[in-house]
Amino acid sequence: MAGTLPAAGPAAAAADPQCVTVDLAASEGPVTHGANGALYGLSDDSVPSDAVLEPLKITSISQKPEGGAQHPNGDALTVSKSFFRNGGGEINVMMQDIYAKWPYEDLGINDYLPKVDKIVKEVSANPNSDRFVYIPFNEPDWIWYNIGVSDQAQYEINRDRFFKDWKTVYQRIRAIDPDARIAGPNETGYHTRLMTDFLAFAQRENVLPQVMTWHELSSSSLRDFQAHYDNYRSIERRLGIAPLKINIDEYANRRDLSVPGQLVQWVSMFERNKVYANQAYWDAAGNMDGNVVRSNIPNGGWWFFRWYAGLTGDTVKVTPPQANTIDTLQGLASLDTSRRQAQILLGGSAGDSDVVVRNVSRPVFGRTVTATVTEAAWSGYEGQHATPRVLARTKVKVADDGSVTVPLRGLHKMSAYRIVLTPGGSGTPSAASVPWSASYEAEDAAITGGRVYTQGTVSNPNGYAASGTKDVGSLNQASSKVDFTVTVPEAGRYDLSILYGNQSGAPATQKLSVDGADPVTVTYPSTENWTYRAKKDVSVELSAGTHVLSLSKGDAEVTLDRVDLTARTGAPSASYEATLADISGKPSYDYSSSAGVGTGALVLRQGDKTIFDVYAPRDGHYRVVSRASAAVKLTLHGEKVTAAPGRPLRLYLAAGNNRVAMTAGYASVRSLDVMGDGSTAGTLSYEAASATLAGGAKLVDSPHASAGSYIGDLGNSAAATAEFTVDAPRSGRYLLVVHYAHNDRRDNGHAYNTDIMSRTADITVGSATPRKVTFKNTWSWDDYWTLSVPVDLKEGSNSVTFGNTSAWAPNIDRIELGRVIGQP
Repeated sequence: MAGTLPAAGPAAAAADPQCVTVDLAASEGPVTHGANGALYGLSDDSVPSDAVLEPLKITSISQKPEGGAQHPNGDALTVSKSFFRNGGGEINVMMQDIYAKWPYEDLGINDYLPKVDKIVKEVSANPNSDRFVYIPFNEPDWIWYNIGVSDQAQYEINRDRFFKDWKTVYQRIRAIDPDARIAGPNETGYHTRLMTDFLAFAQRENVLPQVMTWHELSSSSLRDFQAHYDNYRSIERRLGIAPLKINIDEYANRRDLSVPGQLVQWVSMFERNKVYANQAYWDAAGNMDGNVVRSNIPNGGWWFFRWYAGLTGDTVKVTPPQANTIDTLQGLASLDTSRRQAQILLGGSAGDSDVVVRNVSRPVFGRTVTATVTEAAWSGYEGQHATPRVLARTKVKVADDGSVTVPLRGLHKMSAYRIVLTPGGSGTPSAASVPWSASYEAEDAAITGGRVYTQGTVSNPNGYAASGTKDVGSLNQASSKVDFTVTVPEAGRYDLSILYGNQSGAPATQKLSVDGADPVTVTYPSTENWTYRAKKDVSVELSAGTHVLSLSKGDAEVTLDRVDLTARTGAPSASYEATLADISGKPSYDYSSSAGVGTGALVLRQGDKTIFDVYAPRDGHYRVVSRASAAVKLTLHGEKVTAAPGRPLRLYLAAGNNRVAMTAGYASVRSLDVMGDGSTAGTLSYEAASATLAGGAKLVDSPHASAGSYIGDLGNSAAATAEFTVDAPRSGRYLLVVHYAHNDRRDNGHAYNTDIMSRTADITVGSATPRKVTFKNTWSWDDYWTLSVPVDLKEGSNSVTFGNTSAWAPNIDRIELGRVIGQP
């Protein structure tokens, strides 16, 4: 079996495995990370949070001009603060989004030009003006110009009017900002007719864009993009135009967004062509187009893009079972010879696959490799996803022909998978711990008083993603329920994850019973709509054998998609490999041992740093252990602490992603291990009723607030404040966790966008300078989310005051404070 690993995943299916071939000797050029962008991916400064934005290494986003009327937020200059401080690349300014209506109101070029002047003057005055790209026209094939008309004579008339206006606007931009980068023509799709004419015209008139843009917004793009790209490059060559940078500044449909197995198909075709691309904006701003839950919580799509951001070196050729074919197994891969790592991302098809990696260089990898296989599953648009589960860690000899075969069994269509190859050293990697798990589709269960609906499909690409493309809705009768028949291998506690939708306007409930026993109440937070999928996690105690799990109507309607049962094997834990973490400085990579996580060790010296992305299911304290050869320093929420090798620290993590930095004078680091459910022991907690209110802020009764009331009418004047008195047991850095709600919206009449708005609050601790904090919309006035803010407290009494002098602050249910470095 030399060169072949044991199969990762469930038992093999009957069909022959599909074959994916990776050729490490066939470089495609440096990794660009170009396909990770988003249209309106950011809505406000810190939405999404720095902790989920920075790890993705976003190369481009597209946003509206400052003050644009198209949407209530997402202004390019405003969001540029968080985008650039988190390592973002460039911002496309969608200039026509200055207008309010969709399609844009056509008031003539003379109305548009003063708006162009204002936009360019504002952007060019920004210190980072060189990192903005102007997109003067959006989808001119149907908006304003109707260039997509089939009649050739009319096309030429419309085309020439567009060309005239393109030249006018182009020159207007350059007159104000001579170094401006301009992008276009920005059609809804790729059209050879216009592209040929446009390039010839722009070349002749000296108004060529610096960035070529068009959209790919159909399932057929997965089949046709390569032909579009090849045709475009052939036109450039024919006209003698040097290759322009390409940005597909809108791609994918609702059924693709958030779904790792769909996203890998899009990203692989863009990355291999070294094309930049931004996901489309179909719903709400501020969540990287469906890849961030709330403000700081990863879903499956986020983890896929985190993997993508982790590719280093060059991409190499991947040959899928079927090239350029919709909804099939696709992948991309990288080779970094300096780090001695190969990484493969793949997905898009169910069943079995053999991944054959060829030309595994002996000088780079040696005679054996360690293969680590991990899965990022679909968890919904609003469904939290823990650190991706390791399915296999295996050391294997490289075959005589220089190949390694990684068998993958029981792939899930909506999941993406990562394979990492590192040199094999002495010892054996720790076996992957994969608990028993099974999934059950709602449409296959026994349904009473409900209806099966089909959601996003190839033929209905802008339907929302649903497991198996179907869900069960209209569960709005008193007798409505769904009975899932499940079979478990042994007695014990099982985690039950429920994929659901709740558009009732407030938290909704169902009654969960096992085999008809007394039910317990399951409460579902609101979602954007019935089909904007989220995930609720509960647990059940089951005996070995077959059971019926019933979800019956509670106080409001809920849509059900799928339930997952997973054996509970103890408190959650994860090991974060040091050699796969972000780095700065010049650390070295040591693969002399394959023990532990199997991926070797990162050797840190003075001036080096590595950053781990650590997931927490909820706000609270966790046990954090450094697997290093010597003491290291960890930095979390701005607080530093020394971590001795193998000795647990008790650290307070925010719900979602936490960036934990590590430095050392000298240490060989294998991993950072994190364990626990998020303990609140020792956490300070203060309900709304304990605050001192002033200036019109008031306590409002609510059955959804934790103690029956929340603080409302907060802000909108300097006087309306809420002051909590906090008694800190010792001085130091704490994480302030604010439980809040608000549902500010502005309806712009765009049926495909949900124009939610954020609120801000100025938070003042003692006599310190107030800090403005942004609170994302929570989908309803009765859903309370958490937002974490690092604060410094002195021992004893401290005041924590909330206010907003110019606008309403969010409603506040309660606050918690956890010391970042807890007592062991």
